[in-house]
Amino acid sequence: MNISEHSRVWIYQSDRELYAKEQEQIQQILNNFTAQWQAHGHQLAAHAEIRYNRFIIISVDEQVAGATGCSIDKSVKLMQGIEKEFSINLFDRFQIAYRDEESIKTCNRREFEEMIERAEITADSIVFNNLIATRAELNSKWETAVKDSWHAKVFEFNQA
Repeated sequence: MNISEHSRVWIYQSDRELYAKEQEQIQQILNNFTAQWQAHGHQLAAHAEIRYNRFIIISVDEQVAGATGCSIDKSVKLMQGIEKEFSINLFDRFQIAYRDEESIKTCNRREFEEMIERAEITADSIVFNNLIATRAELNSKWETAVKDSWHAKVFEFNQA
């Protein structure tokens, strides 16, 4: 499905890397869900994907039909079901994802602060900004340097 760059996105970050078989199963669940996902009787133009074996991304083209509270609740329930079925955590907003050379790792806030203190995380380190709102931002601002993300403000990053 061709989804507009203006489409709204929700990013769910797994607390661990998903195995290939799990990804296949989860993608099938997501495909089934998006194929029938509606808001007030209108089919949503939705797309779901898994990136980097860790991130589940749901997109809705709200120029076609807007997601509503009830339809968003359905997607949250879906994610909670996936969490339970695959023994993963998708709702821990205190886990920070970053690139460590070519791999993607996660850590908690305290660990991230310690890595900053040890200069293992620098202003140019790549982090994932899961707060982005659109497909355009997903493609341009999701993977970003610490200095260009909310992380710099929260962690009072010294950019000097």
